[in-house]
Amino acid sequence: MAKSELQKLEDGEWYKVNDPEVASRKVNSAALCQEFNAIPENEPEKQEAKAREIFGSAGKNLVVHSRLNVDYGKNIHVGDNFLANYNLTVLDIAPVNIGDNVWIGPNTDIYTVNHPLTAAGRHQRLGIGKPVNIGNDVWIGGKVTICPGVTIGNGAVIAAGAVVTKDIPANVVAGGVPAKVIKKIDQK
Repeated sequence: MAKSELQKLEDGEWYKVNDPEVASRKVNSAALCQEFNAIPENEPEKQEAKAREIFGSAGKNLVVHSRLNVDYGKNIHVGDNFLANYNLTVLDIAPVNIGDNVWIGPNTDIYTVNHPLTAAGRHQRLGIGKPVNIGNDVWIGGKVTICPGVTIGNGAVIAAGAVVTKDIPANVVAGGVPAKVIKKIDQK
């Protein structure tokens, strides 16, 4: 029996992005994000409750400011003491795992979905999901873009405006386009 497009997506294979079963996952999350974004900033308890409804899991002390936009939501897993500043977009076709004590600056984008380099592949409306993993004690500056399949190590700092296309080791500052290690951090 042939795999469904959703099963291909979940198995990390090329899938059709316009498949009805795949597309239906986005409908609920879009509505929940609209509800979240309508909550006033002076009602953080309501924001937290709605963010917990959107995310797959979240630890204690969850702070998410509006605007929040996600593809699916249930593939987002954050640890304790998570802070997301304004305008976070997470295209979580594949899992996004974020550790404890992570701060994310405003206007940050995290992508797990990629598309073919060839025009023929894009004409077929293909996509592929690759998980993003962010360790503990990471600080991501404003206007950072994190690309599919990236892992960011514990204690790393990603400088504002960086485009992270490859894994970043633990305890370093990385920045630039594409992001490169700038210096090591002595956590002592």
